[in-house]
Amino acid sequence: MSASSDLDAGAAPAALPGYAATRRLDELRAAEYPHLDADGQVYLDYTGSGVAALAQYRAHAERLSRRCYGNPHSENPSSRASTRLVERARAAVLEFFNASPDEYAVVFTPNATGACRLVGEAYPFGRGTRLVLTGDNHNSVNGIREFARARRARVVHLPVRGPDLRVPDDAVRAALGRRRGLLAFPAQSNFTGVQHPLDWIALAHEHGYDVLLDAAAFVPANPLDLSAVHPDFVPVSWYKVFGYPTGVGALVARREALARLRRPWFSGGTIQAVSALAGWHVLAPDETAFEDGTLNFLSIPDVEVGLDWVGAIGMDVIHRRVKCLTSWLLRRLAGLAHADGSPLVRLYGPAGTDGRGGTVAFNILDRRGRVVDERILARDTAAAGICVRTGCFCNPGAGEGAFAIPERALRGTARRGAPTLDAYLDLLGLPSGGAVRASVGLVSNVADVERLAGFLAEAYGDREPDAAGLRPRERC
Repeated sequence: MSASSDLDAGAAPAALPGYAATRRLDELRAAEYPHLDADGQVYLDYTGSGVAALAQYRAHAERLSRRCYGNPHSENPSSRASTRLVERARAAVLEFFNASPDEYAVVFTPNATGACRLVGEAYPFGRGTRLVLTGDNHNSVNGIREFARARRARVVHLPVRGPDLRVPDDAVRAALGRRRGLLAFPAQSNFTGVQHPLDWIALAHEHGYDVLLDAAAFVPANPLDLSAVHPDFVPVSWYKVFGYPTGVGALVARREALARLRRPWFSGGTIQAVSALAGWHVLAPDETAFEDGTLNFLSIPDVEVGLDWVGAIGMDVIHRRVKCLTSWLLRRLAGLAHADGSPLVRLYGPAGTDGRGGTVAFNILDRRGRVVDERILARDTAAAGICVRTGCFCNPGAGEGAFAIPERALRGTARRGAPTLDAYLDLLGLPSGGAVRASVGLVSNVADVERLAGFLAEAYGDREPDAAGLRPRERC
């Protein structure tokens, strides 16, 4: 029924020699992440969110219990205390990215989505400019096209190509050969784990383009050195890196590029001077011009705590653990089969770990080779206490590439219209509304991978999946 493993669930596979060098992460998991194992669940959704250590929660509580912190938009002692911690966090972010404060600024946002919106609403799009989007982009990046279209800029999409679901270099070069504007792509796909070439940044600059590099899925397990590559805008969500705090992200932006943005409004905290009666305003001369209202000053200091935490562990150790487990996860899933030898799993993206991260997307196949509805997997894995993600992962371009949906069909269904998401999928003739995504991270271990692989083999190998009682899909 499956490619079984004789491996002890807690042991390192002999085929992964680098895994042994990350053993201290297992000790750290036992000491600082006991909540991962407290209720018998398995957490394999690190692309959705990282997991916080107990030490991070303790640091937050201890800081708030020591003194009073006030709104930083003032000069009283409690406000100055908040301002000092916020500025320390900015400096910690720049250090994390090895970014010079003379070249880069840190704008705190609610998340990576908020950072993308700041760029989209203020970028100087217009006739004669272009927005170039790779087909592999999160919807928070795809949404920038609405700002570009509203200002009559040309929007160009570069589809992903099989089998690895990458965007060809020559397609990027061809798209950048005309006009100027903004190139937006992810350092790592949140769908397939594909890591796109950072060389595109310098290439885009040579052609007069700015670059938005979505780093949200990349930086939890990979170093991003902004002294070596120089994207203009880097959105990130900190909870994806170290789990806590939520509600705090950042736009790390080159000061030169930030100065070219033109905000369509102003608010509390963003202005240097303003007149209500005369109708004029002057924005603040620094990055605070992009920080609307009062910052989350009680949580932003936790970013520094989180960065110190992963820094003490070492990004090299985290990267090695994630790469080893990704290799093992790919191998285990690819080896699952029905009794007749037909594959149980269809993987999307690269089959190996070269140029890919710890995000693995797949579908289950029945004995006839048909894709099993992802809602069945969502229901069954949840019942088994296995935390994975199902659906389209807010990345329609990668999904369209994975399911090989032609552009003509997509445009045709848009013209015909569909009252529901399920009706839309029926028009396209798709057997499922998406895929299953398992992702490993900071303190994942072999036992997590084995639990998932064993469950899939037992639940779906040579069995007819039960589709009864599935709820309608409400959104992608």
